[in-house]
Amino acid sequence: MTDRANKISNPFCILPFAFVIFLTMHTGCVTAQDSLHSKPIVVNNRKIYLDEVLHDSTKKMVELRSEIPGLIYDLRYAGKNNFMHRAMYPTNTHYTFLRLPAMEALRRVQEELHGQGMGLKIFDAYRPYSVTVKFWELVHDERYVANPAKGSGHNRGIAVDLTIVHLDTGKELDMGTGFDNFTDTAHQDFTGLPAPVLENRRLLKTLMVKYGFKPLETEWWHFFLAEGERFGVLDIPLKQFDNLAIR
Repeated sequence: MTDRANKISNPFCILPFAFVIFLTMHTGCVTAQDSLHSKPIVVNNRKIYLDEVLHDSTKKMVELRSEIPGLIYDLRYAGKNNFMHRAMYPTNTHYTFLRLPAMEALRRVQEELHGQGMGLKIFDAYRPYSVTVKFWELVHDERYVANPAKGSGHNRGIAVDLTIVHLDTGKELDMGTGFDNFTDTAHQDFTGLPAPVLENRRLLKTLMVKYGFKPLETEWWHFFLAEGERFGVLDIPLKQFDNLAIR
């Protein structure tokens, strides 16, 4: 389980973000998981996140549907229709986030798809680190679930799970499997599927790669922003980003 940082109650927490990171192991402002050599530093305080954004505006967490016209949400972890069979986010969650560069790249994908009468449906984007820990407790398989020792692209706000839909009907393109299918059939290089299905997967992958994302080879729906390691791991609940001044 994650170690929980104490509430901010000491003067070090008003220091600039870079210095805060230097002092993490002594202040409790940031969670350092056992060892900096094997576990990520996890920011779980909104004030620290905001200070980071103040120093680098590209690290803003941006609500996707408010910035990308026509985006459809099917946020699986806000309900029970997922491999955990329980809600991992509050059941009234109707928003999700990515870092600013990832959102901008996703918007370009959406714009190109709209020109073809299609659009994107989002299954998940930002995911708090504590949720990744719970996933790992159930599925110890790095092909399908991120190892908390490393942190996830979702935790960094630069990964997204998604598919393509027809604008006129809202129907998803046939991708051969559903979301969260942990079998070889869901792998990017699986070819034992009908030609139209392979073409649908190729369309999604081609567009995502075109605008700067990289595919996860074991999941046709998962893409992450290239060079996303500069974005830190977050464990801030989604509701704490809601209504933030994110522009």
